Order: sequence, then C-alpha cells, then structure tokens
Amino acid sequence: MSDFFNAFEMSPISERGPKAVAPEVFRGIYAMPVFVTLPTSDLAASTNFWVRGFGFIELFSIPGQVVHLRRWAFQDVLLVPAAAGTARAEVPAMSVSFSCVLSEIEPIMGACTELVPGSVTGPRDTPWGTRDIEVITPEQARVVFTAAKDFVPDSQEARDLASVGIVAPDPASEGHNGVRD
Repeated sequence: MSDFFNAFEMSPISERGPKAVAPEVFRGIYAMPVFVTLPTSDLAASTNFWVRGFGFIELFSIPGQVVHLRRWAFQDVLLVPAAAGTARAEVPAMSVSFSCVLSEIEPIMGACTELVPGSVTGPRDTPWGTRDIEVITPEQARVVFTAAKDFVPDSQEARDLASVGIVAPDPASEGHNGVRD
C-alpha cells in the first residue's frame, strides 16, 4: 500500500500527454503559496522576455518597484529592480520549473530562441515521464518548462515509479489508489 494518491484535481491540468490542453491564464488574486522573486537590471526588457517568450501576463505592476507576472494558477513571478551596481549574476545551479503541456514546448522554444538566441536547451525526456526544456533568461535565471507525457502503465517509467511506491491510479478508486483516511 502507498501513502501517495492521485490529486490531479488540485492542478490546473489533469490530463497528460498530447491531448492535454493548457488552461487559461489565471487572473484572480489569491494568497500565493509559492512564487519566484527575480532581480533584474531592466524591468521592461525582463517583462518583455517573460511575456513574449514564456506566455506570462503582467498581472499588475508598481512602476519601478515590482512587476507581477502570471501564467496559470500558482505560477507567479515577481520581477524587482536589482540593487544598483549589482554585477550580472552567473547562471545558478538552482532552477525553477513551471508546468506546461506538450503542445507548448515547441512554441516556447521558438519564442525564447527568437528573443535570445542560444538561450534554450532541450527538449529532453526524463525518467519520470516528462519532456523538459531549460531556458536561461536575460537575468540569468535557469527556468525549466516541464510537460507530462502520456502515462503508459506497462512502461519502464511506470515500473520505476511503482518501485518507489508511486503507482498508477485505479480508475475505480476515484483517484486515491484505494488509500483512504
């Protein structure tokens, strides 16, 4: 028995693979459970890259202080001015990842490459069933867009996940793999 259960109903997307459709941009105001704060020496240029390259919207801004960007629910980025005299940062080892759907991978790659040639690495398929691209933004942030591929129950990826206790949901168990509190 596993303590894990399918909770895809909490996600902005519940389908995997090529049939998955990206949700609309979420424009509501909520208490953000997690967000990224990114210092930049050029708020306008950074905003342009994140909007045109990644498909974020400018939810709101306070001129010269913050630009709040958003894609889906719980995908929030705050662009803030970098401290005066701050040297351009090295690309960090740490990254931030945003979910997307498979049909968004190629357009994001194309848009980012057009805006900043050489900024995109990938795509690459992961052992846990996603297709990822990595983008280095003009601010030197390492951003990964990750899309779930189709789940194939008899695949090596499914066996690898099952070996660590993450098993495919049984449709008859209403998404909880039979585990109930």
